[in-house]
Amino acid sequence: MAKLTYFSHSAWMIETNGTTILIDPFLDDNPTSPVKSKDVKADYIIITHAHGDHIGDSIPIAKANNAMIITNFEIANWCGEQGVTVHPLHIGGAHDFPFGKVKLTQAFHGSSFPDGSYGGMPAGVLVTVEGKTVFHSGDTGLFGDMKLIGEMNPIDVAMIPIGDNFTMGLDDAVKAVEFLNPKKVIPMHYKTFDVIDVDPNEFVSRVKNLGVEALVLEYGGSIEF
Repeated sequence: MAKLTYFSHSAWMIETNGTTILIDPFLDDNPTSPVKSKDVKADYIIITHAHGDHIGDSIPIAKANNAMIITNFEIANWCGEQGVTVHPLHIGGAHDFPFGKVKLTQAFHGSSFPDGSYGGMPAGVLVTVEGKTVFHSGDTGLFGDMKLIGEMNPIDVAMIPIGDNFTMGLDDAVKAVEFLNPKKVIPMHYKTFDVIDVDPNEFVSRVKNLGVEALVLEYGGSIEF
């Protein structure tokens, strides 16, 4: 079985068959992260969009571990200029890697680097390993094609933002679960900053009323899937 670990905000780690994949590793400047960049290893790093709290520590982690960064074309170009190995994708595109498949989906958000320059389109990401699919929605608002994503890609675990202000809040996140219809859902992107301080347990209780398994992962907590 594969293992999924939550480092708070939108930062996750997938471990599968000896391969470690990080998603949006915002660790060193993240006040809620239980680990720092020096504490983690990675073979691959997936970045959903260019905001600083999602690119995070991708470059130093990639350099320290000779890891490949998988992201959209614009971010991949930027990362390549920093001297790391990259694989560019774009919305709707998928690629088979030694560990499994990665596909980018649309997300409704922004994507600019900390200096304000353009970072391509924001994305969600479907990661399939060991015959199971994880959906990290990235930062996004609610949109109707989430239903299409769920219909075309049976999702074993979905990780979706609930913090409001910059992304979906509770009401929209619950509707997103209804559209995606995952077997299991875990909330993310909350409590990192005061402006996104919402109660994940309220989300879990409301989602369970839909008949979908939901759980709050403690920072540093893991599940197998």
